[in-house]
Amino acid sequence: MLNVLLERFRQGYRTIPYPDVPPVLPDRLRGLPTLDFSLCEESCQKCFVVCPTKALSKDEQGTFMDLGKCLFCGECEKVCPNGCIKFTSEYRLSVRKRENLIFRGEHLQRAEPLEESMKSIFSHSFKIRQVSASGCNACEADINVLGTPGFDLGRFGIQVVASPRHADAIMITGPVSRNMQLALEKTYFSVPTPRFVIASGACAINGGPFIGLPDVNNGVAGGSLKVDLFIPGCPPHPMTILDGLLRFLGRLKQN
Repeated sequence: MLNVLLERFRQGYRTIPYPDVPPVLPDRLRGLPTLDFSLCEESCQKCFVVCPTKALSKDEQGTFMDLGKCLFCGECEKVCPNGCIKFTSEYRLSVRKRENLIFRGEHLQRAEPLEESMKSIFSHSFKIRQVSASGCNACEADINVLGTPGFDLGRFGIQVVASPRHADAIMITGPVSRNMQLALEKTYFSVPTPRFVIASGACAINGGPFIGLPDVNNGVAGGSLKVDLFIPGCPPHPMTILDGLLRFLGRLKQN
């Protein structure tokens, strides 16, 4: 026991100082991209061809990137000859509305907090039941990381619980296979009202790399549940998840 206490003393305080201090993130993190399609050559379609989920598209307003579909694989950045697409380490990606993930290189409308009446209910305690709807375990692993001493999700009054009857929200990962659809709906309706739905990861938002396959529902959007918070990524970095949750609960300044 003495050796354990001495080792704990040697390691010191291990919880990150976020949100009082911005997080230190690895250089290899791919977060919000910068887009400048004015540099595009008219005949160049390399980024469109290489994108595995067709996250890049065009409409009457021009070219855009659907962050809900994006796997943040970086292939479009690699093949672009003019540097039109560059991924940054900006981790603040969560939004409240699906259409806000349609990104054209301008300001991203980050997640807005709950209404004042709801914030007062969940100001000190917010319980989440995580549901893996046929996920690959990458998103699930990064959610689990938030419970370690480094992030210490519990210090914000947020806790992942075992039973939906003890939860305030369900956090869905995976593309929602047809075999999981009924179980997901039963879990949702087991959560007491008011209840919320959080879609974490590209699969849960839009099907991810499995989009269009007959065995999946292309994420939560393909079902009957209304999503209250979208957290993009493949998988989302733990800081992206934490930032989204804190914004949703009104614990961060809206910037």
